[in-house]
Amino acid sequence: MSKITELFRVPKISYRVSKVWMRNKDVFMKTYKTNFLPSLLEPILYLVALGLGLGGFVEAIDGQPYINFIAPALVAVSMMYSSFYECTYATFVRMYFQKTFDAIIATPITIEEVITGEILWGATKSLINSSIVLGVIVAAGLVSSPLFLLILPVSFLVGLLFSAMGMCFTAISPNIDAFNYPGFLYITPMLLLSGTFFPLASMPEVLQIVTQIFFPLANAVTVTRALALGNIQMSILFNIAWMLIITPIFFVLAINLMKKRLIK
Repeated sequence: MSKITELFRVPKISYRVSKVWMRNKDVFMKTYKTNFLPSLLEPILYLVALGLGLGGFVEAIDGQPYINFIAPALVAVSMMYSSFYECTYATFVRMYFQKTFDAIIATPITIEEVITGEILWGATKSLINSSIVLGVIVAAGLVSSPLFLLILPVSFLVGLLFSAMGMCFTAISPNIDAFNYPGFLYITPMLLLSGTFFPLASMPEVLQIVTQIFFPLANAVTVTRALALGNIQMSILFNIAWMLIITPIFFVLAINLMKKRLIK
């Protein structure tokens, strides 16, 4: 079997994946108050500082006040941050410092099931955090379409993608400090260039295409903004299709890379 084929081999998983997910959920519930406050305050600070502060100097975008433009993007950003960092820093801590993986693998649960459970939990964190941010912007009257409810299933899909991507980086990072590289060299540029704070249309067409292909956040922002503001166009089908295609690829790759790292 070639190395490429081995990396994309479909993993064998079972219902025991839920046990890993439940374990992470139980730990989260013990510290949910600590986790809830940052997710609540961060979007409020962004809305006040950028939406109201900077927004006072920015013209309306597509007929929407600037604060209405960035509000849905903050929901998408919360999907990215919560899932990506859950499957990088948090997973690394459970794997190496807490030795949680060693304890779980001592049971009938396999490595593939442990990693799958971690990725699913990362997607769940995306759903939880984005729901909090979505609640903030709904309460602030910054949502103008009942389609905003569809953002919830989208957040799980986006969470799966970023969790799997984060797990790939975890599989190849020699130590916890190495996560600074994907954080500063990939996540931060993606935050700034994905149509979060300004329309993608203001960039050169070539850069728009590159951004939508290599920056998943750009697709998440486009879909989330369309659902929140009711500006539905056929083009968002491309964004959804791209995420549906790329997510299982990274999902399988993440599991096999982690398995290769853990089995020596």
